[in-house]
Amino acid sequence: MRAPPRLLPRLLRQSGLDRLPLRIVLWTGEEFGSGSPKLTLRLRNPAALKLLMRPDAGRLATAYVEGDIDLLGDPQDVVSVGMSFGDLSIKPRRGWLRAWHSRGTDRKAVRFHYDVSNDFYALWLDHNMVYSCGYFRSDADSLEQAQEQKLDHVCRKLCLKAGERFLDVGCGWGGLILWAAEYYGARCIGITLSERQFERATQLIRERGLQDRCEVRLADYRDLEPQEPFDKIASVGMFEHVGRRNLRRYFQQIHDLLVSGGLLLNHGIASSWTAGQSLGASVGDFIDHYVFPDGELVHIAEASSELAAAGLELRDVEGLRPHYARTLWHWVERLDRNAEAARRLVGEKAYRVWRIYMAGSAHAFERGWISLYQTLAARPRPDGFLDYPLTREHLYSGPRPQSVPAIETLP
Repeated sequence: MRAPPRLLPRLLRQSGLDRLPLRIVLWTGEEFGSGSPKLTLRLRNPAALKLLMRPDAGRLATAYVEGDIDLLGDPQDVVSVGMSFGDLSIKPRRGWLRAWHSRGTDRKAVRFHYDVSNDFYALWLDHNMVYSCGYFRSDADSLEQAQEQKLDHVCRKLCLKAGERFLDVGCGWGGLILWAAEYYGARCIGITLSERQFERATQLIRERGLQDRCEVRLADYRDLEPQEPFDKIASVGMFEHVGRRNLRRYFQQIHDLLVSGGLLLNHGIASSWTAGQSLGASVGDFIDHYVFPDGELVHIAEASSELAAAGLELRDVEGLRPHYARTLWHWVERLDRNAEAARRLVGEKAYRVWRIYMAGSAHAFERGWISLYQTLAARPRPDGFLDYPLTREHLYSGPRPQSVPAIETLP
């Protein structure tokens, strides 16, 4: 049933939308709502009126992506007001089913998200194309600075040394392995399921002349064999794809791939709520359908428990929730600045998906609905000894590393 335009003021009162700083513009040009709006909602056809009859943030995002409505305003205001549509309270999951996360379904899900277009991602990522949370040392840091600081932060946490075997699980476009090889002299292998990422990372390795110490493989983490274990392993922005049912296997695989006394840096998004609770269901449905099929977030307590059960020792945890909100707003601003180029590359619908998804994620990090943790763990030696600094001073002291000579000249 569609409400006639003349009934719209009553509909806005009944739904509570009249209390929001919101202006509604009909396909006829008629306007309703706030005189000082932060968000202008333009309905492009009569069918879009149903959104006002049952307001909901997930359905709002879907209508925007499908072109039934336009959301006009500053992205931060658009998301802040849009998230007020409907009930976003924490509630128990009912009838919730876990994704299977087989090799095939994971490969399909990863390629759905990451194989959109390398040129599209290059429009709004930093020059290293790092698609994960930056590390901001000050409010004045640029996105480029924050991402280089993050890459270096990971290498410092792992105490990465020249000649060590280093694995990056879910290496993206190769930013971390290139950094670890060039500035730390590590012998690096990165794995990804994305063909586009594999192609670009391989190209960058050749262009920088790092073939002697850097390699990227098109592979699943479950396919790696432990015959030649790694001194250090990082997993940055891949953890969200593992799935709850595979957590034990994931950490066990990393345990088996590490040398005795080796280190893991696991960097991933986490739910802010314990198992059995979630945000409004339609928001999750939107993300699963348009953005990250089969993505699953778990609480840090659950991840830590599975890590320990796999035989890894937890050594350090750092929460980076504000850093990811800041990173995402940088991405949204860059995407908006390059909107026309983005539309030419991937079309209007994909542009809208990434715009509303990233803005909504930034808002969710700011509100504390989701979080981000870097977890440092070790595979214990039989005697319990771990060659690691006693304090965190090594993370923040000392100059930025300089590029390391070719492997043949290393001691």
